[in-house]
Amino acid sequence: MADDYLGKKMEEYMRGGSAPKRTSNHRNLMRLLEKNRSHRAYDSSFKVREDQLRRIIEVATKVPSARNQQVLRFRPVLADEASAVLPHIRLGGALPELHLPEKGSEPNAFIVICSTVPEDRYVSVDMGIAAQSMLLQAVEIGLNGICIGAFDRKAVQQALSLELEPLLILAIGRGIDNIRLVEISTTDNHNYYRHDGVHYVPKIGVENLILNKKA
Repeated sequence: MADDYLGKKMEEYMRGGSAPKRTSNHRNLMRLLEKNRSHRAYDSSFKVREDQLRRIIEVATKVPSARNQQVLRFRPVLADEASAVLPHIRLGGALPELHLPEKGSEPNAFIVICSTVPEDRYVSVDMGIAAQSMLLQAVEIGLNGICIGAFDRKAVQQALSLELEPLLILAIGRGIDNIRLVEISTTDNHNYYRHDGVHYVPKIGVENLILNKKA
């Protein structure tokens, strides 16, 4: 019955009928995406648990993988090891004068992403999909995070005694940044900035993202 109903609605839509209404799932996804901001300051009193990191990593068992290679591997890092990672990461590349993370607001948990094969475009695609999906899962369970690409790979590899070279790091914790999105055009400055304690993130509006057909 349900399949027949959906089939009829799709046929109606393809014939030029009314488009399906936005569902609550769509609204929930948009809210989740809006909450999934890159935090560069964390509540140091909150300690991320091992089961929380495992739940975030578990998302990688459900996401797509280029050629279904599934070459990514993940190293959870809790508070007892976080101090070994912190000296080798850099946050806030567009705000170098702030020296982020500020003392006392450092993340105390990480997920280090490695690959069993040399880095290439397929590995990069997999990393992007996995990282975004895991950060969305973090938000869904009440945490926050950030992708860190600016770090000393060899130093982190040595500090954590990793057999594989780390390619990307996710910081995970309870974020304390006040972050707002600002719609911009393609010609506006894309750099994030801070003003009166608010971290502003410029994002190009949807109308400027869509390519128009040539006449």
